[in-house]
Amino acid sequence: MGTVPNCGTDETRSAIDAAYNAWAKWRSLSAKERSRFLKNWHALIEENKEDLAKIITLEMGKPLAEAISEISYANNFLEWFAEEGKRIYGDIIPSNKLGQHLVVIKQSIGVAAAITPWNFPSAMITRKCAPALAAGCPVVIKPSSETPFSALALMELAHQAGFPKGVVNIVTGDSSVIGKELTTNNLVRKLSFTGSTAIGKLLMQQCGSTVKKLSLELGGNAPFIVFEDADIDKAVSAAIAAKFRNTGQTCICANRIFIQNNIFDEFATKFTKAVNKLRVGNGLTSDVHQGPLINQAGFDKVKSLVDDAVSKSAKIMCCGHPHELGSLFFEPTILTEITEDMRLVKEEIFGPVASLFRFDTEEEVVKHANNTNYGLAAYFFTRDSNRIWRVAENLEFGIIGSNEGIVSTEVAPFGGFKESGIGREGSKYGIDEFLEIKYLCMGSARSF
Repeated sequence: MGTVPNCGTDETRSAIDAAYNAWAKWRSLSAKERSRFLKNWHALIEENKEDLAKIITLEMGKPLAEAISEISYANNFLEWFAEEGKRIYGDIIPSNKLGQHLVVIKQSIGVAAAITPWNFPSAMITRKCAPALAAGCPVVIKPSSETPFSALALMELAHQAGFPKGVVNIVTGDSSVIGKELTTNNLVRKLSFTGSTAIGKLLMQQCGSTVKKLSLELGGNAPFIVFEDADIDKAVSAAIAAKFRNTGQTCICANRIFIQNNIFDEFATKFTKAVNKLRVGNGLTSDVHQGPLINQAGFDKVKSLVDDAVSKSAKIMCCGHPHELGSLFFEPTILTEITEDMRLVKEEIFGPVASLFRFDTEEEVVKHANNTNYGLAAYFFTRDSNRIWRVAENLEFGIIGSNEGIVSTEVAPFGGFKESGIGREGSKYGIDEFLEIKYLCMGSARSF
Protein backbone atom coordinates (compact mmCIF):
# COMPACT_ATOMS: atom_id res chain seq x y z
CA MET A 1 0.00 0.00 0.00
CA GLY A 2 2.87 2.35 0.68
CA THR A 3 5.40 3.34 3.31
CA VAL A 4 5.20 5.18 6.62
CA PRO A 5 7.87 6.83 8.80
CA ASN A 6 10.08 4.47 10.78
CA CYS A 7 10.19 6.53 13.97
CA GLY A 8 12.59 5.80 16.79
CA THR A 9 13.46 7.11 20.22
CA ASP A 10 14.10 10.71 19.15
CA GLU A 11 10.84 11.06 17.23
CA THR A 12 8.89 9.48 20.06
CA ARG A 13 10.47 11.81 22.58
CA SER A 14 9.59 14.78 20.37
CA ALA A 15 5.97 13.66 20.24
CA ILE A 16 5.89 13.28 24.03
CA ASP A 17 7.41 16.72 24.48
CA ALA A 18 4.84 18.21 22.11
CA ALA A 19 2.04 16.58 24.08
CA TYR A 20 3.43 17.75 27.40
CA ASN A 21 3.81 21.32 26.14
CA ALA A 22 0.17 21.27 24.98
CA TRP A 23 -1.18 19.82 28.23
CA ALA A 24 -1.54 23.01 30.31
CA LYS A 25 -3.61 24.82 27.71
CA TRP A 26 -5.67 21.75 26.75
CA ARG A 27 -6.65 20.88 30.31
CA SER A 28 -7.49 24.52 31.04
CA LEU A 29 -10.25 24.48 28.42
CA SER A 30 -13.74 23.79 29.69
CA ALA A 31 -15.17 20.34 29.09
CA LYS A 32 -17.64 21.91 26.68
CA GLU A 33 -14.80 23.47 24.66
CA ARG A 34 -12.93 20.16 24.44
CA SER A 35 -16.20 18.51 23.47
CA ARG A 36 -16.43 20.70 20.36
CA PHE A 37 -13.16 19.30 19.01
CA LEU A 38 -14.33 15.73 19.56
CA LYS A 39 -17.62 16.49 17.83
CA ASN A 40 -15.77 18.03 14.87
CA TRP A 41 -13.66 14.88 14.59
CA HIS A 42 -16.81 12.75 14.84
CA ALA A 43 -18.48 14.64 11.98
CA LEU A 44 -15.44 14.28 9.71
CA ILE A 45 -15.20 10.54 10.36
CA GLU A 46 -18.88 10.16 9.51
CA GLU A 47 -18.33 12.04 6.25
CA ASN A 48 -15.39 9.79 5.33
CA LYS A 49 -16.77 6.48 6.63
CA GLU A 50 -16.56 4.58 3.33
CA ASP A 51 -12.95 5.57 2.63
CA LEU A 52 -11.86 4.79 6.19
CA ALA A 53 -13.50 1.38 5.98
CA LYS A 54 -11.81 0.61 2.67
CA ILE A 55 -8.42 1.38 4.22
CA ILE A 56 -9.13 -1.11 7.02
CA THR A 57 -10.07 -3.84 4.53
CA LEU A 58 -6.99 -3.20 2.40
CA GLU A 59 -4.70 -3.24 5.43
CA MET A 60 -5.96 -6.19 7.45
CA GLY A 61 -8.52 -7.99 5.29
CA LYS A 62 -11.81 -7.86 7.17
CA PRO A 63 -14.90 -7.76 4.93
CA LEU A 64 -15.94 -4.24 3.96
CA ALA A 65 -19.29 -4.51 5.75
CA GLU A 66 -17.46 -5.33 8.98
CA ALA A 67 -15.03 -2.48 8.38
CA ILE A 68 -17.90 -0.02 7.95
CA SER A 69 -19.39 -1.31 11.21
CA GLU A 70 -16.03 -0.76 12.90
CA ILE A 71 -15.90 2.86 11.77
CA SER A 72 -19.38 3.43 13.20
CA TYR A 73 -18.32 1.74 16.44
CA ALA A 74 -15.14 3.84 16.55
CA ASN A 75 -17.10 7.01 16.02
CA ASN A 76 -19.54 6.15 18.80
CA PHE A 77 -16.72 6.60 21.33
CA LEU A 78 -16.08 10.15 20.15
CA GLU A 79 -19.76 10.99 20.45
CA TRP A 80 -20.09 9.34 23.86
CA PHE A 81 -17.02 10.91 25.49
CA ALA A 82 -17.69 14.32 23.94
CA GLU A 83 -20.65 14.34 26.33
CA GLU A 84 -19.20 12.24 29.16
CA GLY A 85 -16.34 14.72 29.58
CA LYS A 86 -18.92 17.21 30.85
CA ARG A 87 -19.87 14.85 33.67
CA ILE A 88 -16.61 14.49 35.60
CA TYR A 89 -17.99 14.92 39.09
CA GLY A 90 -16.21 15.25 42.42
CA ASP A 91 -17.52 14.90 45.98
CA ILE A 92 -18.02 16.83 49.16
CA ILE A 93 -17.25 14.64 52.18
CA PRO A 94 -18.90 15.46 55.54
CA SER A 95 -16.10 16.46 57.88
CA ASN A 96 -15.68 15.22 61.44
CA LYS A 97 -14.22 18.57 62.53
CA LEU A 98 -16.01 21.87 62.95
CA GLY A 99 -15.05 24.48 60.37
CA GLN A 100 -13.30 22.00 58.10
CA HIS A 101 -14.40 21.20 54.53
CA LEU A 102 -13.35 18.05 52.67
CA VAL A 103 -13.59 18.19 48.89
CA VAL A 104 -12.62 15.66 46.19
CA ILE A 105 -11.96 16.81 42.64
CA LYS A 106 -10.82 14.91 39.54
CA GLN A 107 -8.13 16.27 37.25
CA SER A 108 -6.45 15.30 34.00
CA ILE A 109 -3.61 12.86 34.66
CA GLY A 110 -1.33 14.26 31.94
CA VAL A 111 0.20 12.91 28.75
CA ALA A 112 -1.45 9.61 27.78
CA ALA A 113 0.20 7.03 25.53
CA ALA A 114 -1.97 4.64 23.51
CA ILE A 115 -0.59 1.49 21.91
CA THR A 116 -3.22 -0.03 19.64
CA PRO A 117 -3.67 -3.36 17.80
CA TRP A 118 -4.30 -4.27 14.17
CA ASN A 119 -7.56 -6.22 14.54
CA PHE A 120 -9.68 -3.11 15.20
CA PRO A 121 -7.25 -0.45 14.00
CA SER A 122 -9.70 2.47 14.14
CA ALA A 123 -11.99 1.57 17.04
CA MET A 124 -9.14 0.91 19.45
CA ILE A 125 -7.70 4.35 18.76
CA THR A 126 -10.92 6.23 19.48
CA ARG A 127 -11.77 4.00 22.46
CA LYS A 128 -8.54 5.18 24.08
CA CYS A 129 -8.17 8.71 22.72
CA ALA A 130 -11.75 9.93 23.16
CA PRO A 131 -11.82 9.60 26.97
CA ALA A 132 -8.24 10.86 27.27
CA LEU A 133 -8.95 13.98 25.24
CA ALA A 134 -12.28 14.58 26.97
CA ALA A 135 -10.50 14.40 30.33
CA GLY A 136 -7.92 16.99 29.25
CA CYS A 137 -5.05 14.62 28.38
CA PRO A 138 -2.97 15.07 25.20
CA VAL A 139 -2.25 11.74 23.51
CA VAL A 140 0.67 10.00 21.80
CA ILE A 141 -0.49 7.07 19.68
CA LYS A 142 1.57 4.09 18.54
CA PRO A 143 -0.55 2.07 16.07
CA SER A 144 0.20 -1.48 14.99
CA SER A 145 2.82 -1.79 12.28
CA GLU A 146 0.33 -4.00 10.41
CA THR A 147 -2.25 -1.19 10.12
CA PRO A 148 -0.60 2.25 10.22
CA PHE A 149 -2.66 3.79 7.42
CA SER A 150 -5.95 3.41 9.28
CA ALA A 151 -4.39 5.32 12.17
CA LEU A 152 -2.83 7.99 9.96
CA ALA A 153 -6.16 8.56 8.19
CA LEU A 154 -7.84 9.18 11.56
CA MET A 155 -5.04 11.55 12.52
CA GLU A 156 -5.47 13.52 9.30
CA LEU A 157 -9.14 13.98 10.18
CA ALA A 158 -8.19 14.98 13.75
CA HIS A 159 -5.92 17.62 12.24
CA GLN A 160 -8.80 18.84 10.07
CA ALA A 161 -11.00 18.91 13.19
CA GLY A 162 -8.76 21.66 14.53
CA PHE A 163 -7.17 20.10 17.60
CA PRO A 164 -4.46 22.44 18.90
CA LYS A 165 -0.87 21.60 18.05
CA GLY A 166 0.55 18.85 20.26
CA VAL A 167 -2.78 17.57 21.58
CA VAL A 168 -2.97 14.58 19.20
CA ASN A 169 0.31 12.92 18.15
CA ILE A 170 1.22 9.71 16.33
CA VAL A 171 4.44 7.76 15.87
CA THR A 172 4.89 4.76 13.55
CA GLY A 173 7.81 2.37 13.59
CA ASP A 174 9.50 -0.29 15.68
CA SER A 175 7.20 -1.30 18.56
CA SER A 176 9.97 -2.21 20.97
CA VAL A 177 11.86 1.06 20.49
CA ILE A 178 8.80 3.31 20.63
CA GLY A 179 7.24 1.28 23.45
CA LYS A 180 10.37 1.55 25.55
CA GLU A 181 10.35 5.34 25.32
CA LEU A 182 6.61 5.59 26.05
CA THR A 183 6.93 3.39 29.13
CA THR A 184 10.08 4.94 30.61
CA ASN A 185 9.62 8.63 29.79
CA ASN A 186 8.67 10.55 32.95
CA LEU A 187 6.43 12.96 31.04
CA VAL A 188 4.04 10.13 30.11
CA ARG A 189 1.75 9.55 33.09
CA LYS A 190 -0.70 7.06 31.61
CA LEU A 191 -0.33 4.08 29.24
CA SER A 192 -3.25 2.32 27.59
CA PHE A 193 -2.45 -0.86 25.65
CA THR A 194 -4.51 -3.42 23.77
CA GLY A 195 -2.71 -6.56 22.62
CA SER A 196 -1.29 -9.86 23.79
CA THR A 197 -0.89 -10.77 27.43
CA ALA A 198 2.83 -11.40 26.92
CA ILE A 199 3.45 -7.88 25.60
CA GLY A 200 1.15 -6.42 28.26
CA LYS A 201 3.29 -8.00 30.97
CA LEU A 202 6.44 -6.57 29.40
CA LEU A 203 4.95 -3.07 29.21
CA MET A 204 3.77 -3.38 32.80
CA GLN A 205 7.33 -4.15 33.90
CA GLN A 206 8.74 -1.25 31.91
CA CYS A 207 6.18 1.16 33.36
CA GLY A 208 7.29 0.17 36.84
CA SER A 209 10.33 2.44 36.61
CA THR A 210 8.10 5.52 36.47
CA VAL A 211 5.00 4.10 38.23
CA LYS A 212 2.56 4.98 35.45
CA LYS A 213 -1.17 4.46 35.59
CA LEU A 214 -2.01 1.52 33.33
CA SER A 215 -4.93 0.23 31.31
CA LEU A 216 -4.28 -3.18 29.79
CA GLU A 217 -6.77 -4.98 27.55
CA LEU A 218 -5.08 -8.29 26.84
CA GLY A 219 -5.82 -11.80 25.62
CA GLY A 220 -8.90 -13.92 26.07
CA ASN A 221 -10.10 -17.52 26.11
CA ALA A 222 -13.85 -17.01 26.00
CA PRO A 223 -16.21 -19.88 26.83
CA PHE A 224 -19.53 -20.09 24.96
CA ILE A 225 -22.02 -22.27 26.84
CA VAL A 226 -25.29 -23.63 25.46
CA PHE A 227 -27.62 -25.20 28.04
CA GLU A 228 -30.28 -27.74 27.15
CA ASP A 229 -33.12 -25.24 27.62
CA ALA A 230 -31.58 -22.66 25.25
CA ASP A 231 -33.05 -21.41 22.00
CA ILE A 232 -30.70 -23.45 19.81
CA ASP A 233 -31.25 -21.45 16.63
CA LYS A 234 -30.45 -18.22 18.46
CA ALA A 235 -27.38 -19.82 20.04
CA VAL A 236 -26.12 -21.00 16.64
CA SER A 237 -26.54 -17.55 15.13
CA ALA A 238 -24.76 -15.95 18.08
CA ALA A 239 -21.95 -18.51 17.94
CA ILE A 240 -21.30 -17.65 14.29
CA ALA A 241 -20.99 -13.97 15.22
CA ALA A 242 -18.96 -14.57 18.38
CA LYS A 243 -16.57 -17.03 16.73
CA PHE A 244 -16.10 -16.04 13.08
CA ARG A 245 -16.45 -12.25 13.13
CA ASN A 246 -13.21 -10.67 11.88
CA THR A 247 -11.98 -14.15 10.86
CA GLY A 248 -11.92 -15.12 14.53
CA GLN A 249 -9.34 -12.43 15.27
CA THR A 250 -10.93 -10.72 18.26
CA CYS A 251 -9.97 -10.91 21.93
CA ILE A 252 -13.57 -11.73 22.89
CA CYS A 253 -14.02 -14.50 20.31
CA ALA A 254 -15.69 -17.70 21.49
CA ASN A 255 -12.64 -19.91 22.00
CA ARG A 256 -14.30 -22.91 23.67
CA ILE A 257 -17.89 -23.84 22.83
CA PHE A 258 -19.56 -26.01 25.49
CA ILE A 259 -22.79 -27.80 24.52
CA GLN A 260 -24.92 -29.75 26.99
CA ASN A 261 -24.91 -33.44 26.06
CA ASN A 262 -28.54 -34.01 25.14
CA ILE A 263 -28.57 -31.15 22.60
CA PHE A 264 -25.02 -31.56 21.34
CA ASP A 265 -25.88 -33.33 18.08
CA GLU A 266 -28.67 -30.90 17.18
CA PHE A 267 -26.49 -27.87 17.87
CA ALA A 268 -23.49 -29.33 16.04
CA THR A 269 -25.57 -30.14 12.95
CA LYS A 270 -27.13 -26.68 12.75
CA PHE A 271 -23.83 -24.97 13.54
CA THR A 272 -22.02 -26.92 10.81
CA LYS A 273 -24.72 -26.02 8.30
CA ALA A 274 -24.33 -22.34 9.18
CA VAL A 275 -20.53 -22.44 9.00
CA ASN A 276 -20.65 -24.09 5.58
CA LYS A 277 -22.55 -21.02 4.31
CA LEU A 278 -19.71 -18.65 5.21
CA ARG A 279 -18.00 -17.36 2.10
CA VAL A 280 -14.25 -16.76 2.23
CA GLY A 281 -12.55 -14.27 -0.06
CA ASN A 282 -11.46 -10.71 -0.81
CA GLY A 283 -12.99 -8.39 1.75
CA LEU A 284 -13.84 -5.85 -0.94
CA THR A 285 -16.18 -8.36 -2.61
CA SER A 286 -19.79 -7.77 -1.64
CA ASP A 287 -20.95 -11.13 -0.26
CA VAL A 288 -17.76 -12.27 1.52
CA HIS A 289 -18.11 -13.17 5.22
CA GLN A 290 -14.49 -13.99 6.04
CA GLY A 291 -11.22 -12.52 4.84
CA PRO A 292 -7.61 -13.64 5.25
CA LEU A 293 -5.65 -13.89 8.46
CA ILE A 294 -3.47 -10.91 9.27
CA ASN A 295 -0.05 -12.34 8.37
CA GLN A 296 1.95 -15.52 7.93
CA ALA A 297 2.60 -15.91 11.65
CA GLY A 298 -1.14 -15.72 12.35
CA PHE A 299 -1.87 -18.27 9.63
CA ASP A 300 0.86 -20.63 10.85
CA LYS A 301 -0.45 -20.48 14.41
CA VAL A 302 -3.99 -21.39 13.39
CA LYS A 303 -2.76 -24.27 11.24
CA SER A 304 -0.48 -25.54 14.01
CA LEU A 305 -3.34 -25.48 16.56
CA VAL A 306 -5.56 -27.52 14.23
CA ASP A 307 -2.72 -29.96 13.43
CA ASP A 308 -1.96 -30.37 17.14
CA ALA A 309 -5.60 -31.09 17.98
CA VAL A 310 -6.01 -33.59 15.13
CA SER A 311 -2.78 -35.35 16.12
CA LYS A 312 -4.33 -35.85 19.58
CA SER A 313 -7.55 -37.40 18.19
CA ALA A 314 -9.74 -34.34 17.61
CA LYS A 315 -12.30 -34.86 14.85
CA ILE A 316 -12.77 -32.40 12.01
CA MET A 317 -16.49 -31.80 11.65
CA CYS A 318 -16.14 -29.05 9.08
CA CYS A 319 -13.28 -27.99 6.77
CA GLY A 320 -10.04 -27.76 8.81
CA HIS A 321 -7.51 -26.87 6.13
CA PRO A 322 -5.88 -23.93 4.40
CA HIS A 323 -8.39 -22.50 1.93
CA GLU A 324 -8.09 -23.21 -1.78
CA LEU A 325 -7.60 -19.46 -2.34
CA GLY A 326 -4.13 -19.94 -0.86
CA SER A 327 -2.07 -17.18 0.75
CA LEU A 328 -3.38 -16.35 4.26
CA PHE A 329 -6.89 -17.77 3.84
CA PHE A 330 -7.99 -20.58 6.18
CA GLU A 331 -11.26 -22.50 6.04
CA PRO A 332 -13.82 -21.81 8.79
CA THR A 333 -13.34 -24.94 10.88
CA ILE A 334 -15.22 -26.96 13.50
CA LEU A 335 -13.44 -29.52 15.70
CA THR A 336 -14.97 -32.01 18.15
CA GLU A 337 -13.66 -34.63 20.60
CA ILE A 338 -11.50 -32.00 22.25
CA THR A 339 -9.29 -32.96 25.21
CA GLU A 340 -7.51 -30.85 27.82
CA ASP A 341 -4.03 -31.64 26.46
CA MET A 342 -4.71 -29.87 23.17
CA ARG A 343 -3.09 -26.45 22.75
CA LEU A 344 -6.26 -24.72 21.57
CA VAL A 345 -7.89 -25.37 24.95
CA LYS A 346 -5.41 -23.14 26.76
CA GLU A 347 -4.18 -20.82 24.00
CA GLU A 348 -6.06 -17.99 22.34
CA ILE A 349 -6.85 -19.32 18.85
CA PHE A 350 -7.25 -15.95 17.08
CA GLY A 351 -8.52 -17.57 13.94
CA PRO A 352 -11.59 -19.22 12.34
CA VAL A 353 -11.53 -22.45 14.37
CA ALA A 354 -14.40 -23.49 16.65
CA SER A 355 -13.81 -26.26 19.20
CA LEU A 356 -16.91 -28.03 20.57
CA PHE A 357 -17.02 -29.64 24.02
CA ARG A 358 -19.71 -31.75 25.68
CA PHE A 359 -20.85 -31.24 29.27
CA ASP A 360 -23.46 -32.70 31.61
CA THR A 361 -24.08 -30.29 34.51
CA GLU A 362 -24.03 -26.57 35.18
CA GLU A 363 -21.48 -26.95 37.96
CA GLU A 364 -19.18 -28.93 35.64
CA VAL A 365 -19.28 -26.43 32.77
CA VAL A 366 -18.74 -23.38 34.98
CA LYS A 367 -15.68 -25.07 36.45
CA HIS A 368 -14.30 -25.84 32.98
CA ALA A 369 -15.12 -22.34 31.72
CA ASN A 370 -13.21 -20.73 34.61
CA ASN A 371 -10.21 -23.06 34.15
CA THR A 372 -8.09 -20.49 32.33
CA ASN A 373 -5.66 -17.72 33.18
CA TYR A 374 -7.79 -15.37 31.11
CA GLY A 375 -11.00 -13.66 32.12
CA LEU A 376 -12.16 -11.27 29.43
CA ALA A 377 -15.49 -12.41 27.94
CA ALA A 378 -17.90 -15.33 28.37
CA TYR A 379 -21.20 -16.24 26.75
CA PHE A 380 -24.03 -18.55 27.74
CA PHE A 381 -27.52 -19.39 26.52
CA THR A 382 -30.47 -20.46 28.64
CA ARG A 383 -34.15 -19.65 29.17
CA ASP A 384 -33.95 -20.18 32.94
CA SER A 385 -33.98 -16.76 34.64
CA ASN A 386 -32.53 -18.13 37.88
CA ARG A 387 -29.69 -19.77 35.97
CA ILE A 388 -28.96 -16.51 34.14
CA TRP A 389 -28.09 -14.73 37.39
CA ARG A 390 -26.41 -17.75 38.95
CA VAL A 391 -24.09 -18.50 36.02
CA ALA A 392 -23.35 -14.83 35.32
CA GLU A 393 -22.21 -14.33 38.91
CA ASN A 394 -20.09 -17.49 38.96
CA LEU A 395 -18.23 -16.97 35.69
CA GLU A 396 -14.86 -15.29 36.35
CA PHE A 397 -14.93 -12.90 33.41
CA GLY A 398 -15.28 -9.15 33.07
CA ILE A 399 -17.81 -9.25 30.23
CA ILE A 400 -20.78 -11.64 30.15
CA GLY A 401 -23.09 -12.17 27.18
CA SER A 402 -26.27 -13.91 28.31
CA ASN A 403 -28.31 -14.94 25.26
CA GLU A 404 -26.19 -12.49 23.26
CA GLY A 405 -23.22 -13.04 20.96
CA ILE A 406 -22.28 -9.39 20.31
CA VAL A 407 -21.54 -7.49 23.51
CA SER A 408 -19.32 -4.53 22.61
CA THR A 409 -20.80 -1.05 22.95
CA GLU A 410 -19.43 2.35 23.87
CA VAL A 411 -21.92 2.73 26.75
CA ALA A 412 -20.73 -0.36 28.71
CA PRO A 413 -17.37 -1.08 30.39
CA PHE A 414 -14.97 -3.28 28.42
CA GLY A 415 -12.23 -5.13 30.30
CA GLY A 416 -11.28 -8.38 31.95
CA PHE A 417 -10.28 -10.29 35.05
CA LYS A 418 -7.04 -12.17 35.78
CA GLU A 419 -4.44 -12.05 32.97
CA SER A 420 -6.89 -10.43 30.57
CA GLY A 421 -6.01 -7.00 31.84
CA ILE A 422 -6.44 -4.04 34.14
CA GLY A 423 -8.96 -1.21 33.94
CA ARG A 424 -12.03 -0.57 31.78
CA GLU A 425 -12.65 1.18 28.47
CA GLY A 426 -15.87 2.79 27.28
CA SER A 427 -18.84 3.80 29.45
CA LYS A 428 -18.75 6.24 32.35
CA TYR A 429 -15.97 4.15 33.88
CA GLY A 430 -13.64 4.65 30.91
CA ILE A 431 -12.94 8.32 31.56
CA ASP A 432 -11.81 7.64 35.13
CA GLU A 433 -8.76 5.85 33.70
CA PHE A 434 -7.41 9.26 32.60
CA LEU A 435 -8.12 11.18 35.78
CA GLU A 436 -6.37 11.69 39.11
CA ILE A 437 -8.37 12.04 42.32
CA LYS A 438 -7.32 15.01 44.42
CA TYR A 439 -8.48 15.47 48.03
CA LEU A 440 -8.71 19.02 49.41
CA CYS A 441 -8.77 19.42 53.18
CA MET A 442 -9.77 23.04 53.83
CA GLY A 443 -9.66 24.41 57.34
CA SER A 444 -11.29 27.59 58.49
CA ALA A 445 -9.32 30.81 57.96
CA ARG A 446 -10.17 31.93 61.51
CA SER A 447 -10.56 30.33 64.90
CA PHE A 448 -13.98 29.98 66.51
